[in-house]
Amino acid sequence: MNKRTNQDRERAIDDNLKKVFEETLDEGIPDRFKDLLSQLKKQDSDQGASK
Repeated sequence: MNKRTNQDRERAIDDNLKKVFEETLDEGIPDRFKDLLSQLKKQDSDQGASK
């Protein structure tokens, strides 16, 4: 393979990775996960108060 082909392939991979990353960011956090985080924070603050 020549240098140009490798650069084109690397550019395509970079573009696709950026696209997937941006799509993932746009999805947001599912409500189930937010609920779990809230429960963990409450549990952590309850443990901190009892120490």
